[in-house]
Amino acid sequence: MKLTLDEYAYLDSPIHRWDVKGKLIGLLAVIFAYAWVEDLRLIPGMLITTMILYFLSKLPLSFLLSRLTYPGLFILGIVALLPLTSGETILGQWGPFSLRQEGCLAVILIAGRFLAMFTTGLVLFGTHPFITTIKGMRSLGLSPILADMILLSYRYLFELGHQLTMMQRATQLRGFQPGKITRRNLQVYAALAGSLLVRSYQQAEEVYKAMQLRGYGTSVPEKDRFSLDRYSLVAMTLSLTIAISFVGLEIFV
Repeated sequence: MKLTLDEYAYLDSPIHRWDVKGKLIGLLAVIFAYAWVEDLRLIPGMLITTMILYFLSKLPLSFLLSRLTYPGLFILGIVALLPLTSGETILGQWGPFSLRQEGCLAVILIAGRFLAMFTTGLVLFGTHPFITTIKGMRSLGLSPILADMILLSYRYLFELGHQLTMMQRATQLRGFQPGKITRRNLQVYAALAGSLLVRSYQQAEEVYKAMQLRGYGTSVPEKDRFSLDRYSLVAMTLSLTIAISFVGLEIFV
């Protein structure tokens, strides 16, 4: 399995040329500002701002759609019943089901904020190599241990996915039929999960020992000095202005 989060990290765009430290500060501020918004009138502005940001990044639309599927289904499963259960103003009724205005507005708000935050986060982590992003976090004060844990988790999550795929193929070659829900199949799934857990623990031990043999933990690297070029400073200032504007509109309007 490939590390596809930074698949388009080497494109040439205004967002790619933005220094990772300034990008982390600016876009994280925008994401937190989006999370603050509760006024439906600000949702169109958030989505337009996000569309402009994604257009400037030159990331293909397929990159967004392919990664939006599973989180989108998860959010849909959470909010699907809100129009039928939340609120008192009934817009329409079909038998025992009632479509309620407050629930519909809540769905629009949640979906709008989710789409804006998810897309902005994808731009943040998809326009630089992942290791460069981690280095940027380190220069902003992230603990070296946390930085190493994030990087190793990201790296070996895909390795474990590859091992799970190989194990599933091996069971299918031995006659396992995954489409059926039976007691036997549940036992096989439990065995696969246990085997994967043991393998992941053993691999973690081996990786840690290999890192110790190479001197890991004997010294702590110094934190990089924070500095930004003029272009990155202007881009960070603009993004912070956008974030403050949304928070201000939410508070005063």
